[in-house]
Amino acid sequence: MSASAPENLGYISVPALQQYVRSAESCGLSREKVLAEAGIQAEQLVDNNGRLPGDVLHKLLNYVLPRCGNPLFGLQTSQFIQPGSYSVMGYIAMTSNTLAEAVARMPQYEKLVGDMGTSAVEFEPGVIVVCWHCRFKEPLVRRHIIENVLASWTTYSRWMADAPDLSPLAVRFEHDPPADRSLLKHYQHIFRCPVYFNQPVSCIVISPQLFEHPLRQPDVTLRETLEQHAQATLMALKEKYSLSDQVRSLLRATLADVSPRKEFVAEQMGMNVRTLHRKLAEENQSYQQILDNLRSELGSKYLLQSALSVEDIARKLGFTESRSFIRYFKGCSGMTPGEFRQAQQGG
Repeated sequence: MSASAPENLGYISVPALQQYVRSAESCGLSREKVLAEAGIQAEQLVDNNGRLPGDVLHKLLNYVLPRCGNPLFGLQTSQFIQPGSYSVMGYIAMTSNTLAEAVARMPQYEKLVGDMGTSAVEFEPGVIVVCWHCRFKEPLVRRHIIENVLASWTTYSRWMADAPDLSPLAVRFEHDPPADRSLLKHYQHIFRCPVYFNQPVSCIVISPQLFEHPLRQPDVTLRETLEQHAQATLMALKEKYSLSDQVRSLLRATLADVSPRKEFVAEQMGMNVRTLHRKLAEENQSYQQILDNLRSELGSKYLLQSALSVEDIARKLGFTESRSFIRYFKGCSGMTPGEFRQAQQGG
């Protein structure tokens, strides 16, 4: 495992980081040693509104994973999830009327928990798919973070719905299954549904009936108060992140649902199109460059790691017709999507 963290890993909230620290302690590791190896001062974990750089979590996992004796550390860290682990977003979700309302608020408020990944809600025939796109690249660390996120979502949803037996239709992971197949029973214990590996994207597949399940503590008045606080916090956080990162996160979360128009993005950023272009130029970026890079990254991933048709991939990338995607992809790679897929599979 590489000991150096990749650049630009975003931030993680103190409550979310505490979940990993408690899990490491449960494995018999010294809290003081874990914090020291991750470069965390104990006083930094006192402020529940605090945020730490994502490379702190990267260092923590690089220290813990070889020493914890648990190949499913990320997955089983989900047992330490609490409402506070999701900061104010957790309480906003908890006071929603249904699971659908709670999930709908995730993309809006997830930066309060951290920006080490982005969620998106997609729709397939007869089901709802809640995806999470991880920012971390190092394979082992990425695997454990993704498993923690999806397992924590499932555990927290059961608690909010006051339904311990609530289960999704399926869970999909982009990485390989564990080498020791006897460990698969632990995925079944947590998710209680079919679990698939080597999928195009990591996600939870939910039935429409489950999506409308009522939650245990709906409270409109409290939720409105929490959302006002969350909006104020988000405004303060915006000043700490590059606009290009914000645009990329927004596009990734909405690409399959809305046409990627710069007018829509500018409106969501609270500015007009001219200002959007100017501010991105100040970061040596452009709206089209961000969109093209994202489409190229996701297009290649879908072609290599899924059996989706070219038409389906075009739709997921916000193209109105497959011909536009084919022209775009050939311009980027020199090959049509079909030629690219065949060449890579042949290799």
